[in-house]
Formats: sequence, structure tokens, C-alpha cells
Amino acid sequence: MSTSLSESIEKRAKTDQFEAPDYYNIDELLTEEHLLVRTAVRDWVKQEVTPIIEEYSEKATCPLHLFKQMGELGALGPSLPEKYGCGGMDEISYGIIMQELERGDSGVRSMASVQGSLVMYPIYRFGSEEQKQKYLPKLATAEIIGCFGLTEPDHGSDPSSMVTNFREEGDAYILNGAKMWITNSPIADIAIVWAKNSEGIVRGFIVERGMKGFTTPEIKGKWSLRASITGEIVLEEVRVPKENILPHVQGLKGPLSCLSKARYGISWGAIGAAMDCYDAALRYSKERIQFGKPLGQFQLTQKKLAEMITEITKAQLLAWRLGTLANKGKATPAQISMAKRNNVWMALQIAREARQIHGGMGITNEYPMMRHMCNLETVLTYEGTHDIHLLITGMDVTGLNAFK
Repeated sequence: MSTSLSESIEKRAKTDQFEAPDYYNIDELLTEEHLLVRTAVRDWVKQEVTPIIEEYSEKATCPLHLFKQMGELGALGPSLPEKYGCGGMDEISYGIIMQELERGDSGVRSMASVQGSLVMYPIYRFGSEEQKQKYLPKLATAEIIGCFGLTEPDHGSDPSSMVTNFREEGDAYILNGAKMWITNSPIADIAIVWAKNSEGIVRGFIVERGMKGFTTPEIKGKWSLRASITGEIVLEEVRVPKENILPHVQGLKGPLSCLSKARYGISWGAIGAAMDCYDAALRYSKERIQFGKPLGQFQLTQKKLAEMITEITKAQLLAWRLGTLANKGKATPAQISMAKRNNVWMALQIAREARQIHGGMGITNEYPMMRHMCNLETVLTYEGTHDIHLLITGMDVTGLNAFK
């Protein structure tokens, strides 16, 4: 490590003064376990993520060493049962973990979110007992890394039009097709791949690294989520043993239920990014002097900050209520869509306003807003775009399907 990088990391470690806003005393709604989990992850982010994330993002390199640390922290599949090496926590704890990880960086949260919600969750919910025992403990510790293949080069918001296909051949299934914009795929040991047969029936498969015809080229040139590794999944006559099919689900309800789990985490995660931007802007507004007084003393700056904390508070309450419903098994996909859409849009607007308060300094990597802003542009459209989630809410309240 170069001297300049070492000095930069040391400086950031000392200057992460983040203090989370809690304008409505929402901490009183949390249990002691929730608060302990949050403290552990928040401290880890300050020690291990904040000091390095700007450099990794600038170089468009994924901090792969964080995977095992997140496993040790219990951040991978935290709400899955302890019998499989997971945390056995409730859904609010899971949300809090995503919030704190995304306070550090959306890419870091994506690493954990994909591993837990899109790889471990479908194996747990739809897999055989043998599959659970084989994969979940290793995924929980990041001994192996997974990815999730649903989106295709020509089919994103409309997964029912997927062209990735499978056919039965003896003791195996043969997969052909391609998936696009797959977090973790270039480094993944396994992939949960969704494909359909000639009858249009969608099934899920556990595809393992080393299977002939399975490749995962990396996607380069991203201006967003630069500290997260993204790639494709290419399947050319890949022979997958029959024991690797997920036996307990057929149809799109399989992958869509996984996406609901991930979207739930995003609805919490985005709050973390928003809080980081607000905290930086509030502190800067008190320190930066213009026209003989702090920026925070100007009415327009106070307007920005007051609107930021209002929107963060509304998002916190939305996420908390969604978490209580999730703990009871009552959170609907449409409710999750509402929270994901609202909270990500809120965070993006706060990142932009916080950047303005910082003026020219806001575009430098001394402050987190520009990185969060670029990241959130992607979060706005992945796991269901901003507009698609609006239509999901519209369909839910009217009973009329705008997708047909």
C-alpha cells in the first residue's frame, strides 16, 4: 500500500464522525437486540468501509476482502435460521444491517443483499434439505459467493419474456441463454439461474463454477456502483445435474419472491445513504462560513436541511412499519414496492441537495455525496425500476393491470 493511500485511509478513519439522525425517537421502537446489531455493523463500517471506499470506488475495484468480514459479522442471510449457520434474526434486524451497510456504500450493501436475499433465501425457501445443508453454511461465512440470474440483455422489467431455457436430458438439465447486470457474477462460485422450458414453465437451478459452458464476463465502464463487481452469465449447453434444480417452486413467483426480499432490504438501505449525506451536509453547514456567517444560518440552507430530515424521518417510519409487518409474515409485495420506490427516490434527492450545500467541495471524494448520488441512480432502477414500482402500487389500489 502506498504511503499516500495509507495516509488517506488513516485520515478517513479518524474523520468518520457520522451520527445518525433520529428526529422522532424511533430508537424507542427498537429492541435491545436491534440496537446491538446496529452498533456492531455501524462500528464495522466506520472501521473497515469508510476508510477505503472512496479509493475502491474511484478505481472501480470491489473490496472482496469485505465478504468474509461481513460473514463474520453475521450480515449474510441474517434472518435465516441458525441451524444453517445464519443469524436467526428478525426482519427489522436484517433491515438495520442493510441500512448501516449502505451508509458505507450501496455497492457493499449489494454484495450482502445479493448473497443473502437472492442466493441464500431461494435455497432456503425452495431448496431441498440436502441443498440447504450443502450451500447455506458456506454462503453465510462467504466461503463461497453466489449470484442471481434473472435479468437478460433484452428482458429486464418483463422477466416473463426470458429466453434462457432448459431441457431435460437423462440425469441432467441442459441450460442455454444469457443473463445481464448480475452483481457478484464474475467472482461467484454458484449462480441461482432462472430459465423456462418449451412449455414456458420457469424453474430455478443452482449452477456451479466449473460446469462446462458456464462463464461470467465482467461488465466494465460503470459510473455507478463502482465498488461492486458486476457481470453477465453466459450459458452454452451447460449440463446441470438434476439434484441442482430447486424442487419446491415453479413459475415466476419463485424469482419474484426473492426480489421482494431484496427490495425490502433496499428500502432500509437507502435510508443509510440518505443519512450519510444529511449528516455530512449538516456538519458542513455549521463549519462553512460565507458572508460572515455559517451556511446553516441562511434560510435556504435551513430549508434544504429541514426537508432532508423530514423525508428521512418519514422513510424511517415507513421502513419500521414494513419491518413489523414482515416479522408477522404480512408484508405484501406491493407494500414493499412502495417503500423501495419512496425511500430510494428520497435518498437520491437528499444526495443532490447535500451536494449543493457543499458547493464545489461536494464533487470531490473528501465527501460522500457524489458517490452516493451515482450509486443511487442505479438503485433507483434495479430490483424493479422507479416507474415499475409506481405501476405495482397503481395496480394494487385500482385492481387494474397496466402491464397488459
